[in-house]
Amino acid sequence: MRLLLVEDTADLAQTVLRFLRAEGHTVDHAPDATTAEEAMATTAYACVILDLGLPDRSGLEVLRARRWAADRTPVLIATARDQISDRIAGLDARADDYVVKPFDLRELSARIRAHARRGQGLPETRLALAGLEVDRAAARLWQAGQEIRLTAREWAVFDALLGARGRVVPKARLEEVLSGFDALIEGNAVEVYVSRLRSKLGHGVIETRRGLGYVLP
Repeated sequence: MRLLLVEDTADLAQTVLRFLRAEGHTVDHAPDATTAEEAMATTAYACVILDLGLPDRSGLEVLRARRWAADRTPVLIATARDQISDRIAGLDARADDYVVKPFDLRELSARIRAHARRGQGLPETRLALAGLEVDRAAARLWQAGQEIRLTAREWAVFDALLGARGRVVPKARLEEVLSGFDALIEGNAVEVYVSRLRSKLGHGVIETRRGLGYVLP
């Protein structure tokens, strides 16, 4: 999934970014409200993790502006403000969730997955597809009862196709997914990872639509 982390504390931001990227997510980082608003206005995110104490203005202002613009992207507030009044203000501004620092990264990740699934209209955590049993919440899948191990990048590509199943995902979108791993990607990176997935899952699972992209039927 593509996520946006809005956090101005550099050390915390790097810790969260490393953890979420290691789980296979593409994560953009905004250190202030202005950058966050520009990112949210131009990019479709599965979920936004939003701090309230930003250097240029409050994260609540960012949230209210996006909701006023009819942006329904799930937003999880992650802040040091632990007063009941702060929680009420965040939820009244139509945040989807509220966690207080310091938080457990595993719990944060679980909450992100839950809200992202609801935002995509996919409340199920497990599903059957093309002979596979998939658990999106745990980032695991099985074939004929045997678990298939995917790397973080392989899962990121597969999950992007899974989230759009039945619809063509352009190569450029999959390049965006891979570019979130803090490394330059080669021009044929998408083809390489699709080929690896086919070798593990079967060649009929992912279809190529020439000139358009790839699709999970």
